[in-house]
Amino acid sequence: MVKTAKESFIVMTELVLPNDTNVFGNLMGGRLMYWMDIASALAAGKHCNSPVVTASVDNISFENPIKLGNVVHIEAKVTRAFNSSMEVHMKVWGEDTTQQYRYKSNEAYYTFVALDPNRKPRPVPQLLPETEEEQKLFDGALRRRQLRLILGGKMKPKDAAELKALFTEG
Repeated sequence: MVKTAKESFIVMTELVLPNDTNVFGNLMGGRLMYWMDIASALAAGKHCNSPVVTASVDNISFENPIKLGNVVHIEAKVTRAFNSSMEVHMKVWGEDTTQQYRYKSNEAYYTFVALDPNRKPRPVPQLLPETEEEQKLFDGALRRRQLRLILGGKMKPKDAAELKALFTEG
């Protein structure tokens, strides 16, 4: 079975309340990461129609803080499916509803593994990229996966063919 990225696309919206902020009145990074984990799990679960667990979190880049009273919009979709795992890319937007403007806060990649009823990894549908942006994310996902595996001690750098291609002339 093959699915498209748009089939897994979700938008999760939250309001930043006082309990979500630090002493500067900004949304705490940990709270945002918690919401991002939920949003990306929803997208991954939507892609594979089964329960999923977080396998890794990488490249969370905070660009702009989100203030108390602002709205958070987390857009998540699967960028590539492997055997039992899926990479999910998220874009996070802050929205100041009083001033009526929206701004990018951050983006990140999370990886999930689909589980069968016995809580063992199960195969997931492959992903068919449809747009230029989806193709770019799809192509980069293999490099990001190899880097995650190397950093996690599950792959030797010499075996990362996609990463070698970045640093050697062909």
